[in-house]
Amino acid sequence: MMVPVRCFTCGNVVGEHWEEFDERANEGDEDPEKVLDELGVDRYCCRRMLVSHEDLVDVVSPYQ
Repeated sequence: MMVPVRCFTCGNVVGEHWEEFDERANEGDEDPEKVLDELGVDRYCCRRMLVSHEDLVDVVSPYQ
């Protein structure tokens, strides 16, 4: 689950790219820069949002 749906700086929608980015870059062996290029995320602020985001849903609500 992606909490920040939009980039805080420019307002572009970044939530639609989160799941694929997370699967390919964070859990896989691909370079995050290459994944962001392929997803079409060009702006530095949006790239920063995706790279630095940490899912806290499991920490905040451990009882599901």
